[in-house]
Amino acid sequence: MRVPKRYAIILLTFICTSVCYIERIGFSIAYTAAADAIGVNQSSKGLILSTFYYGYVVSQVPGGWAAQYIGGRRVLLLSFVLWSLTCALVPLDANRMYIMVLSRLLVGVAQGFIFPSIHTILAQWVPPHERSRSVSLTTSGMYLGAAGGMLLLPSLVKYGGAQSVFLVEASLGVTWSVMWFRFASDPLRSDHPKAIAAGFGDSMLPVSTLKEKRIPSAGSIRSLGKIPWKRMIFSLPVWAIVVNNFTFHYALYVLMNWLPTYFELGLQLSLQEMGSSKMMPYLNMFIFSNIGGVVADYLITRRIFSVTKTRKLLNTIGFIVSALALMALPSFRNSRGTVLCSSVSLGFLALGRAGFAVNHMDVAPRYAGIVMGISNTAGTLAGIVGVGLTGRILEAAKKDDVDLSSSESWRSVFFIPANSITKREYTELRPFKSSNFRSVLRWAADHK
Repeated sequence: MRVPKRYAIILLTFICTSVCYIERIGFSIAYTAAADAIGVNQSSKGLILSTFYYGYVVSQVPGGWAAQYIGGRRVLLLSFVLWSLTCALVPLDANRMYIMVLSRLLVGVAQGFIFPSIHTILAQWVPPHERSRSVSLTTSGMYLGAAGGMLLLPSLVKYGGAQSVFLVEASLGVTWSVMWFRFASDPLRSDHPKAIAAGFGDSMLPVSTLKEKRIPSAGSIRSLGKIPWKRMIFSLPVWAIVVNNFTFHYALYVLMNWLPTYFELGLQLSLQEMGSSKMMPYLNMFIFSNIGGVVADYLITRRIFSVTKTRKLLNTIGFIVSALALMALPSFRNSRGTVLCSSVSLGFLALGRAGFAVNHMDVAPRYAGIVMGISNTAGTLAGIVGVGLTGRILEAAKKDDVDLSSSESWRSVFFIPANSITKREYTELRPFKSSNFRSVLRWAADHK
């Protein structure tokens, strides 16, 4: 029985996001170990950890444009080769701050092309009724990669040194690049367009003429007509995605970059001695992300809820439960309670991705990569603000002679992202109450 080609594409993009997040969590673990060994202060650590996001934010919108014009398949391969070579060639030396800053900027720029490219590819290959679970499976690779990194990389640092993490990450990147070059392809004209041919979401971001609405060839922007930048920028549905992306990634990036430090300094626990428990928050994200995708597609295809209500329901439940768990996290002073709270928080945060993260293809399937670039720019700004701000908060606590092993020094670290994800849900965006998704899109077009 022939397996549809789109399943191979989805599997490869799943592996892609896994490898990317192994790199990100791996750098956090390796650099933290190297920096702590020579006494680098928390503010400087926050600067280095957040530098990645400065490069990442620069390439988001250009990444979406390049994926639309050149083709997501080619751009994705190029970005992987670039960051893999950077990891392989640049030494990890916490004393050489300028080298660290430059290398993280390069890796950030390279990885900034990845998710706009993936959304462009999935919009080409995946029909509307499979979008939620396909996007959820692809993005859940991030969390499986982070879980695997948290489980294995601390021991690699201990026995092989911090530099060995870079070499393993580079090897994984090169291996995936070879697999993608060998097995990935652009869709044939007959396959291309289940998502685009459906016209789903075109009422909000229409192309200029009926003639230009023909099914485009892969990677061709000319057949799509002029990209409606103005309508994207002034679109309320797009802004809803942008706000959710910012709040989601503020919480995610703060936990991903500072949770290892919280275990080490806040709880006085060694990552090597925690065993498999340290990977549970990210493993929970992997599980809940896929649950959210399956539930969303079920609710939509069975017509239990409209597309709009389904997205809002999962987004709101996920964000509220995540915020409550995040606020409770510093109250627990043992590994079991901390792992439980962080697992619940990140798990339900991932559930919320079945709301806003798939919406790029609901609202504008023809320009999904570009809309993803716009919203991911906001998510990356959250990383710049959140990761750097956390370092300054902890450094200020040290200057005030507050012990970093006390819960008070970490309370504001977790309360800030908890409040951000509580205050911004789809249900607070009043224009989106209609049960008919197309009427919502028409409303947005009329009120641009």
